[in-house]
Amino acid sequence: MKIYDISMTIKEDMAVYNNNNEKRPQIIIRDTYETSNHYESSILMDMHTGTHIDAPLHMVKDGKPMDSYKVEDFITKCKVLDFTDVNDRITVADLQKKEIEQGDFILLKTKNSFTEHFESNFIYLDKTASSYLQKLGIKGIGTDGLGIERNQPAHETHINLLSNNIMIVEGLRLKDIPEGIYTLIVLPLKILHTEAAPARAILIEGLL
Repeated sequence: MKIYDISMTIKEDMAVYNNNNEKRPQIIIRDTYETSNHYESSILMDMHTGTHIDAPLHMVKDGKPMDSYKVEDFITKCKVLDFTDVNDRITVADLQKKEIEQGDFILLKTKNSFTEHFESNFIYLDKTASSYLQKLGIKGIGTDGLGIERNQPAHETHINLLSNNIMIVEGLRLKDIPEGIYTLIVLPLKILHTEAAPARAILIEGLL
């Protein structure tokens, strides 16, 4: 059995979507041993910073919030699919080269995993590809991009998935993960009525 940590490390200079400073975490040291008898800190960060899960509420009016999920929804068999040869976007034709079935939870490994900086031309899931996956009936999808869509003012990729209760995980680190079948554990913070939540994600090889 082998365990892979596929989460981003939370730090103040980490990569964030569109290099938006409002999404950068602030780690504030409240007390140190120089001034107190203990060490204590706090954090201020966007729900969509780093590795996180998007719930339907993120893009669907009256959609389900994060706390509507059951804890068992965050533990599942998954397929890591290698798209590192893809440029610009993942299309239906790209997906059709892979074995994807109804009920699958798929993770998209792309060139995004090989950079620690935000790239404005990151690899994303085309809106027609998201519609294809929705019709196929997958239950979840993860991406190594800081977003699953790019340059979509109407957010079609998100909406096609979330309106059909397909879980989205963004900000995965898949550089060292071979294509194959794994057990995915992606546990979000337990926060009431939010549209997303930061999560720690791991893959387990050999536990099926």
